[in-house]
Amino acid sequence: MFIQTESTPNPATLKFLPGREVMGEGAVADFPESETAGRSPLAKALFAIPEVSRVFFGSDFISVTKRDGDWKHLKPAILGAVMEHFTQGHPLIESAANEAEESPAADDSEIVAQIKELIETRVRPAVAQDGGDIIFKRFDEDSGIVSLHLQGSCAGCPSSSMTLKNGIENMLRHYVPEVTAVEAV
Repeated sequence: MFIQTESTPNPATLKFLPGREVMGEGAVADFPESETAGRSPLAKALFAIPEVSRVFFGSDFISVTKRDGDWKHLKPAILGAVMEHFTQGHPLIESAANEAEESPAADDSEIVAQIKELIETRVRPAVAQDGGDIIFKRFDEDSGIVSLHLQGSCAGCPSSSMTLKNGIENMLRHYVPEVTAVEAV
């Protein structure tokens, strides 16, 4: 098994590509701390490595965030844990409960449906390239503020506020004039 690694805009996060499906198309799982990894044998194994502070599973990648330390010392242990997991055929998530993800609801307003569609088709694929994910949380129709949840390498990334303001906010304001601002929650 050959696992590729890619850097992300967040210097504390590396993206690991095992060359096979991890969560599947459109599915993600975010483990912001070791206490949240109980249902995933792979996340538990990664958190057992000193200095691992966050684990994120995307469709075909795993993002690992470190507290401190040098990647050249952490990377071999992470690669070993990922390789062992996949070669032994362990389940990625033990329970049937997956991360709750907002999906278009029948009672969404036309504006909310349009915002969700733009995030799903234009934003999520772009941030997945960088080892992260962005999930729509809510739109306040009175203030025009869109609230988004950052996951994976996007959470805590030094450039995430610039991505939110200069990228996502500008795009949403262009296509949906009712949007006045974008914020991370």
